[in-house]
Amino acid sequence: MASKPGAQLRDSEGGIAAAMREMGIAARAAARLLARASTEAKNRALAAMAAQVRAGAQELLRANRADVAQARKDGRDAPFVDRLTLTPAALEQMAAGLDSIAALPDPVGQISGLTRRPTGIEVGRMRVPLGVIGIIYESRPNVTADAAGLCLKAGNACILRGGSEALRSNLAIAACVRAGLEAAGLPAAAVQLVATADRAAVAELIKLREYVDIIVPRGGKELIERLARESRIPMIKHLDGVCHLYVDDRADPEMAVRIADNAKTQRYGTCNTMETLLVAEGIAAKVLPLIGSIYMSKNVEMRGDEATRKLVKDAKPASDRDYYTEWLAPIVSIRVVKGLDEAIAHIAKYGSQHTDAIVTEDKARAERFLREVDSSSVIVNASTRFADGYEYGLGAEIGISTDKLHARGPVGLEGLTTQKFVVFGHGEVRT
Repeated sequence: MASKPGAQLRDSEGGIAAAMREMGIAARAAARLLARASTEAKNRALAAMAAQVRAGAQELLRANRADVAQARKDGRDAPFVDRLTLTPAALEQMAAGLDSIAALPDPVGQISGLTRRPTGIEVGRMRVPLGVIGIIYESRPNVTADAAGLCLKAGNACILRGGSEALRSNLAIAACVRAGLEAAGLPAAAVQLVATADRAAVAELIKLREYVDIIVPRGGKELIERLARESRIPMIKHLDGVCHLYVDDRADPEMAVRIADNAKTQRYGTCNTMETLLVAEGIAAKVLPLIGSIYMSKNVEMRGDEATRKLVKDAKPASDRDYYTEWLAPIVSIRVVKGLDEAIAHIAKYGSQHTDAIVTEDKARAERFLREVDSSSVIVNASTRFADGYEYGLGAEIGISTDKLHARGPVGLEGLTTQKFVVFGHGEVRT
């Protein structure tokens, strides 16, 4: 049972605990096989997965429509439904993501920094898989394919637990993944999907220290905070995406308006969407009315300080709490600041160390922003929406980390590996 993605778990609490342990055992065995799998075999599996997604598009869309209908029946809000929904274009992007992962260099086995010591030994570092990765996520069924592909290419087995709201979609995608693994002669247990909505499965997964090396949670802040408290396994995570765009008084106004529009309105329910707009007082009168007009035309609610409300009549008063808020909705917080120092101070106080951007033509100010803003992605003259594994050339991402140890920012193949020291000798002995 545990070797097959999508296998049903037993209903009782004891049954779920036993089933999760079986999945852990199977994943550990699969991880050992994947660690020695050739790049060619992994790439064949990825290509077969992509082909299965394309060939099964209609079945995947039918499964997803059932999930979306249930979400609407349950009263889920529009951003939630947006994250859940698959389209033909989204499925093609999913397949293209798997193809792009196959095209990436295989990090496993790469040796770097090889140097000869005075004793004659040569010391370097080899990149190796983490082992078994448990991934807990909500809403987004595309994560099933992205996570499976990335973990596979990096030589890791994975146990996936998607949200109950996407169970039909995830099961259908997992079937494509399993077919790809089998076509390449790789173990089906390399990717296992927890096929139950029972939360007891999550509680058991985060206790499997003997079998699972890393937990990657993707979801709302409440979920991630709970997992961080309860997990016995190290985690790669971020809690909030309170992303900022600062428009400097030396910005190109047209560029600033275009970026402020895209960073907020290109998509509302993503963690790299801009939630707070900071504008230098020296340029506020030139750009804020234009930005405000665009937001109004797109039904974006604006909450601003007094200086903002003088320039944008439709803006509502902002509370201090608003500046801490990740809206994930058509709402934006706005503040007029004196300049770069005040913008950086605001981000340090209210930000979540996810993604922050500056628009400026002043190179020295851009360099200060890059150095002093302590976030996992810091951007100059571009939208925060680029903070994404696919856009960064990682092929896809398993998530974004705002932690400072092991991985930071979008986590792609390299973030799913670690390094060990390797030593090459020629008969040397230590004296």
